[in-house]
Amino acid sequence: MSELFDAVDALLASRAALPPPAERKRLRAAHGLTIDEVATALKVRRATVSGWESGKTEPRPPERDAYARLLDKLAELYPAADKAPSAPATPAAIHAAVPATFTAPPAPAETQPPSAGKTSEAAATTATENPQPPAPVAAIPTAAPRPARAARPSSTSRRPGAKKAAPVGTPAGGADPRFENGPLAVVDVEDDKALAYCTGGLVLDVPAKSIPALVDWTLREAKLGQPKLSGPGKDADPLIVLTEAACERYGLPTALTAEEKHAGRIPEGHKVIKQLARAEWKLTKRGFGPWARIYRPATGSERACVQLCIPSWNALDTRHWGEAGQLPPAELARVLGVYASRVMTPRGSTAVTGLELMTALHPPTRASEPDADGKRHSEHNPGSLGKDAIDPLRCPPCEVPDGHPALKDLPRFHVRGPAEKLFEEAYDWARPMTDAECTLRHLVGIDVNMAFAAGANGLNVGLGEATHVQAPAFDPKLPGSWLVDLSHVDLSHVKVGKEWVDLDGSLLPSPFTPKGERPEGPAWYSTPTVAYAVELGYEVRPVEAWVRYDNGRYLDGWYNRLRDAYLATMADLGVHADTEPTDFLAAMDGYKARDPELAIVVSAVKATVKGGLGKLRERPRGEGWRPGEPWRALSRPTWRPDIRAAVISRTRINLHRKIVKHASFTGQYPIAILSDCVVYAANGPSPLDFLPYREGKPLPGGFKLGINPGLVKWEGTQDVLWGEEVRERFNAPELNLARYIKDGTVTDVDNGE
Repeated sequence: MSELFDAVDALLASRAALPPPAERKRLRAAHGLTIDEVATALKVRRATVSGWESGKTEPRPPERDAYARLLDKLAELYPAADKAPSAPATPAAIHAAVPATFTAPPAPAETQPPSAGKTSEAAATTATENPQPPAPVAAIPTAAPRPARAARPSSTSRRPGAKKAAPVGTPAGGADPRFENGPLAVVDVEDDKALAYCTGGLVLDVPAKSIPALVDWTLREAKLGQPKLSGPGKDADPLIVLTEAACERYGLPTALTAEEKHAGRIPEGHKVIKQLARAEWKLTKRGFGPWARIYRPATGSERACVQLCIPSWNALDTRHWGEAGQLPPAELARVLGVYASRVMTPRGSTAVTGLELMTALHPPTRASEPDADGKRHSEHNPGSLGKDAIDPLRCPPCEVPDGHPALKDLPRFHVRGPAEKLFEEAYDWARPMTDAECTLRHLVGIDVNMAFAAGANGLNVGLGEATHVQAPAFDPKLPGSWLVDLSHVDLSHVKVGKEWVDLDGSLLPSPFTPKGERPEGPAWYSTPTVAYAVELGYEVRPVEAWVRYDNGRYLDGWYNRLRDAYLATMADLGVHADTEPTDFLAAMDGYKARDPELAIVVSAVKATVKGGLGKLRERPRGEGWRPGEPWRALSRPTWRPDIRAAVISRTRINLHRKIVKHASFTGQYPIAILSDCVVYAANGPSPLDFLPYREGKPLPGGFKLGINPGLVKWEGTQDVLWGEEVRERFNAPELNLARYIKDGTVTDVDNGE
């Protein structure tokens, strides 16, 4: 009889009612359990539990009985809000009730950016810190929980209302019917079936059994892609992300060998590459690597190209994408989907995508007006960087890095000095603390938000070839490189606005060199650096220059796109523009924990800025290159070291201007500067303990707390004793404490650098 009772209990358990997927996740989180812990207890895979919580799958006996029992016990401990008693909730329940995302849009900014006629660096800085209201950015909608289902439908496509696999906060597909399923999909395998997780919670069955078939299905049936960002541009190709299970299904290794990592691709003789060749698909020169592009030559305006991303091959660099590569498919689709909707569909690393975004916003060519026969032809697109405008092989010798073909006639071991080479880099400067500073208690670091993006905003850059000029009169409106002696500029007596002020120049870094050292003679500088010397009240007499008469604000659209993406995502994390200083500091405290997936997007957006600018002067990457020979990056018109130098120059000058303004008003000087981080000594641990706010208003032209690019946030605080102890321990009185101010952990110390 007991066996019959056990059988009846098992039958009842097999139909046990389970709470909705969102409630399952809430209950687990309320008790502080991880997905891995639940999976281990129930003896199932992590992905299986993730599927139960997202509603992608339903548990089956015998796991269903144990899972239902777990949820019942948790529901007793942490009842839902509408069933909870009036007694105080537990801390875990309070945490579980906090919304996963914030959906308010960023607040409008204060003022318009400067017009093209404005050339003052101060005016440009104001425009950076108070930009135009962001353009509408793809919102992150909140979707209702989906009812559970017992069996998978046979339909190829599961619409979001019927099968929502992604968590709250996933952007929906675009309005373009060609791309109604969004820009990308993450392909995974479960129960021997391939599934494509799209943005908006949509999941598609993937019938393809090979990579060529997957490419064909993507182009014919998946309806993936993204509309072009500019009139003469091209639609974004669909992106397919392959999980480890998908790699196994399609005959690809789940990880690259050491030799393959070094080569950046799998061998040409791999069976998958042979399959593609038989199906008449081609690979780009980079081969089949972490970011593979598979295509057939375009016929007319129709493109046939699919990009693959393989996270297990380190396609998503952890320095920029955090743990995105380890996320379940639905969550990974959400992260990449938000990035794609706000920036663009990833085209490779964040650096590659940053450069591709410039081209997407300013395509090099456009269709001409119809000729006599009514035909249109490809012509140079004004305002872009194209081969018709500039040849990277003909860059001025002072602007190119060592090994460039323009320098092939130099002696083999010649070392170029400042009078031969443009060297505009970010700050890496520090000084010993004064006796007065040692009596203070804290070292407080502040960091400039999106500093290099802010440096690009409103910047006039060359669009055409450079012209060599001897003994020119300096023109701050003319982008270029200038050979000029700035050693006479004395920081002890400078102009701040319209007034001359006296400062302690020994406590300030020079604005003209990355190490903050005073220049000793003529050197090459970008236009913003020379213009700042004039702004400080000193005369400049260039010896020669390479200037670009064809110029424009090429990076404005790029800056606006990335700024809007950054502000919108930070707003979703609860950090809004134009908030009071104390509210801003409170909102920034722990913002990443509110939605770790959106925090990954923020990191990727910032990496897109820095990486994209770095790509403007990409160096050789092996491939048997020898000094004096061209390398692959030189084949593209966007290889522009002068633009990179101008942005860095502008960024460094913007920071120095704020430092001088702060010093003239408060008498406080920085202890250390590293790129966009500045450290001051203060009596309190907060930036508000040394920033001169009066009735909530900051010093005009100085540092201002806020989330807009160009404004500052708190970076970290350490004790003054910590700084002195670290410098004494490593016998480095000028150790750059800005490098370690965030958490106090000191690493990579080498002779004080």
